[in-house]
Amino acid sequence: MGYDETGRGGLAEPPSGVPAAVLENVFDDPLHGEPGRDRIAVHVVWEILLLVGLAALTFLLWREDADALRGGGLRSLLVDVVALGLLALAAGLSLRAAAVNLAVGPVAVAAALHFAEQGDRGVREAVLPALLVAALGGLALALAVVVLHVPGWAASLAGAAGVIVYIERRAAPVVVQGGYDPRSTAFHLFVGFAAVAVLGGLFGAVKAIRRLVGRFRPVADPARRRGGVAAMVTALALVGSTVLAMLAGVLIAANGAGPVAPVSGLDWSVLAIGTAMLAGTSAYGRRGGVFGTLIAVSLVVVFLSWAQAHGWTVSRWAVGGAALGAGLLVTRLVEALGRPREVTGEVTESGPAGDGTISAGWSLGRSGTVENWSPVLPVRTTETTVDPWEAPRWETDPQRWDADDR
Repeated sequence: MGYDETGRGGLAEPPSGVPAAVLENVFDDPLHGEPGRDRIAVHVVWEILLLVGLAALTFLLWREDADALRGGGLRSLLVDVVALGLLALAAGLSLRAAAVNLAVGPVAVAAALHFAEQGDRGVREAVLPALLVAALGGLALALAVVVLHVPGWAASLAGAAGVIVYIERRAAPVVVQGGYDPRSTAFHLFVGFAAVAVLGGLFGAVKAIRRLVGRFRPVADPARRRGGVAAMVTALALVGSTVLAMLAGVLIAANGAGPVAPVSGLDWSVLAIGTAMLAGTSAYGRRGGVFGTLIAVSLVVVFLSWAQAHGWTVSRWAVGGAALGAGLLVTRLVEALGRPREVTGEVTESGPAGDGTISAGWSLGRSGTVENWSPVLPVRTTETTVDPWEAPRWETDPQRWDADDR
């Protein structure tokens, strides 16, 4: 069997001289983006630069306050990394699904307030109701995005407004109740977060998974629906991001040095999304690195600790805005240098038929001289023998069964 006219036909056995990568790209579905595998080199280079920056900031923090990197200071720092890391994972997951969730910050603050009020009942009794509410809220957000097929940022902003109404019902900061201290398991929490972040990045680098997660990303008119599979994956991503934000809020409350203030939480959203984009996740969705989230989160937390040790008062709005601005530049690099290369390949068919060519435009052409073809039908002469099997449009003489001798 050869190629069919749509480029989707199968091959009983691949023609000689055709690279496997060429065939893979030929049969890729162009409706899901550019055919071919995304390039990862840009993410590797950027993550190396982030790692160098993290090493430099860690050295500066060690010189300024060595106690922050040992003992209780280190455990508190690791919990801060996990808390911001869960928020960055929540933002990055929704970003990769091309439906960014702006409500992650307000959800984290609402969860922190809830845990501060209910923590004396026990961790399980306080977290399980919040987990259920976060899952249901994420499901409502997901249905609004995939059923109406509207941008995630708009729907999540409306959801964030509803969460902020819940937050503003408290007129004063809430003192954390209960005795849960995440610093006692700081290393376990950090290892768990690092494993989830890195494994998620590794799975996200697989071509099939990357395309599956990013299928909601528009490839033509952004208002056109992307299909049931894209809707399901995006819905799961939004539910997962809301749950991760809730867990981050619990750690923020438990690791805080004072009461939880009833603030809007949008500064946390800006910081989380900025950190995820700084890690190499594209603002358009689908593309992202492997170690970027782990390194970028550590970089931001170490910078905040160093600024505090240096005596500076740094707002989360400022750090989040700077990370977001840098993330926009990273997005441009990722989209320009991370998209698949244009695939062209020569295919030689065996046999007397000649040569064929597979191009990136999904067309097959044969080499050789092709005479000009005129769409005008040739003029028939009266001497031409009439073929009884000819179609009527070729007939110029009367049909045989219409002749006078019949």
